[in-house]
Amino acid sequence: MTDNATDIAVVGFAHAPHVPETFGTTNGVEMLVPCFQQLYDRLGITKSDIDFWCSGSSDYLAGRAFSFISAIDAIGAVPPINESHVEMDAAWALYEAWVKLRSGQATTALVYGFGKSSAGTQRQVLTMQLDPYLVAPLWPDAWSIAGLQARAGLDAGRWTERDMAAVVAGDGDADSLLDQPYVADPLRAHDIAPITDGAAAIVLAVGDRARELCERPAWITGMAHRTDTPVLGARDLTVSPSTAAAAHAVTGGDVSGFDIAELHAPFSHQQLILAEAIGLKNGTKVNPSGGALAANPMFAAGLERIGFAAEAIIAGSANRALAHATSGPALQQNLVTVLGSENR
Repeated sequence: MTDNATDIAVVGFAHAPHVPETFGTTNGVEMLVPCFQQLYDRLGITKSDIDFWCSGSSDYLAGRAFSFISAIDAIGAVPPINESHVEMDAAWALYEAWVKLRSGQATTALVYGFGKSSAGTQRQVLTMQLDPYLVAPLWPDAWSIAGLQARAGLDAGRWTERDMAAVVAGDGDADSLLDQPYVADPLRAHDIAPITDGAAAIVLAVGDRARELCERPAWITGMAHRTDTPVLGARDLTVSPSTAAAAHAVTGGDVSGFDIAELHAPFSHQQLILAEAIGLKNGTKVNPSGGALAANPMFAAGLERIGFAAEAIIAGSANRALAHATSGPALQQNLVTVLGSENR
């Protein structure tokens, strides 16, 4: 992008504490208000400076219809706002806001996502994402679906249990992890993202407005999302064609030069699938934030991957970063964002 009117950057990111349980409402207001205030204070703005708001959440997770409407209480009733919502991870809300800004309908946007996973049994709630006629009535939970995916990869020789443990251990001791019992064979507790209540928010701005708000904006040089079939038996669960296609759309196949990559992998083996699908090089540090295996606030975790990647650029610790978000069972839907310290 060379036209200043369509140069769009992340200028601010904030997230709520990652905790296993909160005692607020399921509309996220108690978690969102501090996030918004942190961004206002950091950027020197008020809510009146935001042209467009877009959120991501799930009524199924909240356990009530139109929960996103009551979440708008976190914004406030005055002044009137231009607002939208997506029923999935807020990374897709950021995509909508990015399109809104590119079309010239706004110069600033605030994107947020929230989820209170502790309010129910998350792995069963996620069953509602499955085929409502043939699969969901059987009630396979999210851990079981991921276990089938992990087992398929093991049987095909695409990875080993040690490879999965190495994702979790990093530079630590993988052997001790392999001694732990299975909870959804072949998955152990450490292979599964923890239950996390949380919220996150990002401010986007266009061109010169971005430069006014942030000394070193994280410019979005490309975003794309793709979807694989929801029919689990109709696709090879050990690979992610939609991730590969989205990554190719924004990188043109050149994945060199990324300092960091934030991958949204709620299960250890999925990080292996994603890294291969994108084609990440050894010089790229993967998930310096800890990723979803460290904290997985539903419907905000994907947005956080973009936020953490952008924050590294804003802080000057990275010049080029890739962020990934996923939604749906077994990596069904995938979004890839490329960010850089320069707007090209």
